[in-house]
Amino acid sequence: MRPSAPAPPAVRSLSCPNCGGGVELRGFQHTRSAVCIQCLTVLDTSSDQVKILQRFDKQDRVRPIIPLGTRGKLHGTTYEVIGFMVRTITVEGVQYSWHEYLLFNPYKGFRYLTTYEGHWNDVVPCHGLPEPATSHGKPARKYLDVVYRHFQNAVAETTFVMGEFPWAVRVGEKVETDDYVAPPYILSSESDKKEVNWSHGTYMTGAEVWRHFSLPGQPPPAQGVFANQPSPHGGKPARMWRTALGLLGLWLVVVIVMGVMAQNKLVFEQTYDFNGRAAALGEASFVTPVFELGGRTSGVDVEILTDLSNNWAVFNLALINEETGQGYDFGKDVSYYSGRDSDGDWTEGSRRESVTVPQVPSGRYYLRVEPEMDASGGMMKYTLRVRRDAPHVGWLLVALPFLLIPPVVTTLRSAAFEGARWAESDYAPS
Repeated sequence: MRPSAPAPPAVRSLSCPNCGGGVELRGFQHTRSAVCIQCLTVLDTSSDQVKILQRFDKQDRVRPIIPLGTRGKLHGTTYEVIGFMVRTITVEGVQYSWHEYLLFNPYKGFRYLTTYEGHWNDVVPCHGLPEPATSHGKPARKYLDVVYRHFQNAVAETTFVMGEFPWAVRVGEKVETDDYVAPPYILSSESDKKEVNWSHGTYMTGAEVWRHFSLPGQPPPAQGVFANQPSPHGGKPARMWRTALGLLGLWLVVVIVMGVMAQNKLVFEQTYDFNGRAAALGEASFVTPVFELGGRTSGVDVEILTDLSNNWAVFNLALINEETGQGYDFGKDVSYYSGRDSDGDWTEGSRRESVTVPQVPSGRYYLRVEPEMDASGGMMKYTLRVRRDAPHVGWLLVALPFLLIPPVVTTLRSAAFEGARWAESDYAPS
């Protein structure tokens, strides 16, 4: 004969000695204390002689958002919510409370769901003692080859309980807690005068909890940044910097290739004197000797170098093809001023300017030049230089910031998120 399957564990029931209400124990032989839902009396259920451990006022009742008895599936196992407690810490005179739900499966045992301001954690007891370590010069713990940085030390007080628990729970009991984080994980210790208990939590969103437990409505929205909340920017800065460095390498190759391929040939250079007073009395325009622009159709750079001092000049220019008469008209203002004031020496403008004429076909050309200057400005010496196919990377320089902006912005956002996280820790900037 095939042996029969073991009978499933049966729910144990008892009566509350305070109000007579029924109390069902779903944790079976594991339950050591329970709270009567009707009168909020804490009962010692460790023996058949049920004893009252504690009473507290009904006005202190906190209603769990996941009702006791709710069942859900985590990691492929069905768990039932059998206990609920509120725990509170006080930091600089301000109280902060979070909720803990005790989950039970008769074959897998206990685990917890904790929640604070819309942030959730799936918590299980640690199997093994975390090892002491350091990280970023701060205390840390190493558990299962992951290093957790110390986040906060506090004294936690149990301020409300409901349901059943595998230990003798009491409202008002206090333990010292230490939290260590390695998002999305959190490592926590609770110690009293007798023992130290370690637990390991994994961050969950409210939407995940609602889906696993088929809860109605919408979960409470998450507020702020939680200790082990995964950063939405996690890994993005490094990836974006790698991409940016690759693009910068390509950018540099393009700059080098353009520099190598450009002729950058000086085809004309001549120095002239200009008398502003004399020019005011007559025509000041002239033409330069003819010069050759060879090679492919490309740009022509005309550079003007002057010895101006506290004065200005205007150059009206035209690049003219000797054979076809086709002209390219352009002009340039040059000014340079300097002095000294209460803030020290200062300068404004430049003695040197340049103009680029794009896409000029090869051929024989000359410049028509017509300078202008303040009649009282006296003499000016200037040089005209003409270069064929000079390298221009200005548009590439304009593109350079756009390569850097995305990784910089992402890095700043990631830093802001981490700053908000650690602002709630014992290591917040003063």
